[in-house]
Amino acid sequence: MKLIYGVKDKPSLGKTIVFAFQQLLAILAATIAVPSIVGNGMSQSAALFGAGVGTLVYLLFTKFKSPVFLGSSFAFLGSMFAAFAGAASVTALGYLGLIVGAAFAGLVYVVIAIIVKFAGVNWINKIMPAVVIGPTVAIIGLSLAGNAVGDLFKGAVTSPVVEKVATLTEEGTAVVEEVTSQVQNANIYLCLICGLVTLAVTMISSVYGKKMMKLIPFIIGIAAGYAVAAILTAIGNSADIPALQIIDFSKFAAMEWLPDFSFLKAFSKESLAALKENPAYIGTIAVAYIPVAFVVFAEHIADHKNLSSIIESDLLTDPGLSRTLLGDGVGSIAGAFFGGCPNTTYGESVGCVAISGNASVVTILTTAILAIASAFIAPFTTLLATIPSCVMGGVCIALYGFIAVSGLKMIQNVDLGDNRNLFPVSVILIAGVGGMTLSFGKVTITEVACALILGILTNIILSGKKKD
Repeated sequence: MKLIYGVKDKPSLGKTIVFAFQQLLAILAATIAVPSIVGNGMSQSAALFGAGVGTLVYLLFTKFKSPVFLGSSFAFLGSMFAAFAGAASVTALGYLGLIVGAAFAGLVYVVIAIIVKFAGVNWINKIMPAVVIGPTVAIIGLSLAGNAVGDLFKGAVTSPVVEKVATLTEEGTAVVEEVTSQVQNANIYLCLICGLVTLAVTMISSVYGKKMMKLIPFIIGIAAGYAVAAILTAIGNSADIPALQIIDFSKFAAMEWLPDFSFLKAFSKESLAALKENPAYIGTIAVAYIPVAFVVFAEHIADHKNLSSIIESDLLTDPGLSRTLLGDGVGSIAGAFFGGCPNTTYGESVGCVAISGNASVVTILTTAILAIASAFIAPFTTLLATIPSCVMGGVCIALYGFIAVSGLKMIQNVDLGDNRNLFPVSVILIAGVGGMTLSFGKVTITEVACALILGILTNIILSGKKKD
């Protein structure tokens, strides 16, 4: 898709704010999902704040030439769990572990950036040509396909009717299970309808929309899906029909008015005292975070190669891989300092750039500022958090699909009639789609990293053979 706004273009203030809101919607679900999954009292608002700060740091290091938002990294989930597990019963020490771990991971990026600064990027282009990086980018999108499809069937089922039945019958447990199953089955199909409405409106807006409508297909699609879900939920609440209750409006009753920043807990007297009693904890954190940073490095390259193909400018040479690495690494440290979550470049953000045709870095800058500001606006953040998974699933089908297709476009000029090219592509696609992962204690090498490593090795083995 031809870009409507290039990296250096500056849309009007009104348009920029709307575009930034669209970017925020694209990255929101994943960004706040990480602290929710890890638990231990982690703050979603703080994670959003940290993502905004991390993105600002990244933009500064990349000289405002790379239009992508940094959000909470799922790759470090195991490491974050390890931080709290290693802290035993002292939760505050776990928060210190989150920040120290992010610092270790950021240091890995700094070291690699220094190496790249002196060695250049030609070696990366040699071991990761289009025949390797293309299918790897495709795997990034395909590996997320299950998440998008799974979200299509998720709403917010409540069960007041089930609770009433349980109190009025002697066989309450059996009845609860049966009624719950019926409610969930009905709710699943209604969620699917909301998700498909979102997807359909998004596609129609992008393809047939005029002017501004064409640039904000996600906002329009999400608004349409949310409206359908809200109508069904309103009917469900008034008629006491759980199957229709797709949106969880109860979140407004427990709004988080101020972000609970990680550093406030991490550097408490309790945390520092616990660290003094257990200095070996730092070693545990290093082992949990450092190996994962090397894995994420491979995904960092794939993301920037993908974004480079979209904006038609090689980010590995301008502003340079050393700068993108420093931005990502230091941005991760900043993100963890405030929100506890290391950051990484988001495929959802890249997909949003590709579909909307808006690569303006001013939009990303505004998104970062909006993320920071919204962390203090509880009603706004809570409203965004009430967007049901099924609606976001409809959007993500398009977002993740575009990532996969953009990767495949990288190999459209590759001669797949040559087995030297065919085998690397085949190995990467099968290893990635098959979900090949490797675990070494608390460290997990993701399917994307495994596929990339196998592809690199395959390409190296076969690159020496001349075509017959």
